[in-house]
Amino acid sequence: MAGIEIVTFGCRLNAFESEVMRGHAEAAGLEDTIIFNTCAVTAEAECQARQAIRRARRTNPNARIVVTGCAAQIDPARYAAMPEIDQVLGNAEKMKAETWRESSARIVVGDIMRLRETSPHLLEGFNQQARAFLEVQQGCDHRCTFCVIPFGRGPSRSVPAGDAVTAVRSLVEKGYREIVLTGVDLTSYGGDLPGKPSLGNLVRRLLTLVPELERLRLSSLDPAAIDDELWRLIAGEKRLMPHVHLSIQAGDDLILKRMKRRHSREQTLAVCERARALRPGIALGADLIAGFPTESEDIFQNTLAFIGESGLDYLHVFPYSARDRTPAARMPQLPRGLVKERAARLREAGASALSRSLASRVGETAQVLVERPGFGRSEHFAPVAFSGEAARGEIRTMRLASILSDRLVGLPA
Repeated sequence: MAGIEIVTFGCRLNAFESEVMRGHAEAAGLEDTIIFNTCAVTAEAECQARQAIRRARRTNPNARIVVTGCAAQIDPARYAAMPEIDQVLGNAEKMKAETWRESSARIVVGDIMRLRETSPHLLEGFNQQARAFLEVQQGCDHRCTFCVIPFGRGPSRSVPAGDAVTAVRSLVEKGYREIVLTGVDLTSYGGDLPGKPSLGNLVRRLLTLVPELERLRLSSLDPAAIDDELWRLIAGEKRLMPHVHLSIQAGDDLILKRMKRRHSREQTLAVCERARALRPGIALGADLIAGFPTESEDIFQNTLAFIGESGLDYLHVFPYSARDRTPAARMPQLPRGLVKERAARLREAGASALSRSLASRVGETAQVLVERPGFGRSEHFAPVAFSGEAARGEIRTMRLASILSDRLVGLPA
């Protein structure tokens, strides 16, 4: 191989950080380098990363392999022990240009729990991406019983609004028509900044000060922490996309309590109802965990029923995975086969929810952001297939004429 290859696992935040690393590595003059940006949400995600690392070494025996991301931050010694790996970098270190220029140590991983600031990172662009991601928040101060990510990301910290405005303006000037704000716990934005501005305050400032920005989208939101200003923007700001993804995790109160979540089933249903009342037609997505410890069949049925009651359009399903250092790992575990079976049932319910959602949009006119030849996403993040030439990043007006498998068919409006 020649040049730099980056293999990204996990969330949109990782996707953003991979592009920052690409810029740093290229500026440092690195070549024949493969960078793995790992995820630690589930044991399966870590397993996939290790398999990919071993495969990369077999096919690229002379390449330099660098591993970073949450899995590497949490357990650097485990990755440094793999003979395929040349260097392990922490989540803070990977974002610093000097790390890529100067550091040759095998392990460069600091104490991320000591971090108190998040610096903005300006990008020249996103490699082969139609939309740009912008990190405005890092870390998490909550301790959900299943989650190891705070140990990989550190405490909650926010990018100052002025720096975020500069970054958005730069991306718009480079031609991006849609930007996605990302973070580990996005709705906690601003709690560490002077005056404690809310996420809604940041969104309003971005839209006001960068009027050229056509589309703004948000990554996952905690249903217990959507601020009043953000609700007003959801209701009335057309440039804020009508698509909200909620970090729900379960539809049963006992499991939510054992997860140490901050919302109840009833409160989450109320959030969904409020979103639809304020923005008719809004699309709602959710993260759900299948097979959490102590989950009975009746409890699982509550989560299945929640999908229909809340009218969710999209599901992101995680089979529960016990993580070291988390309280849930010490709770009575379900058999692995049962966890996988329940995850499959949730995904089946998600496929049915998506089918209902797509059917409800047939006949509408949509503004479709082209992601690749013949495929794009509407304002509601609905997948749309179409014929004809269109450049990546272009926005096309289309009539949603029919459904083809798991996507809508768009025709020229």
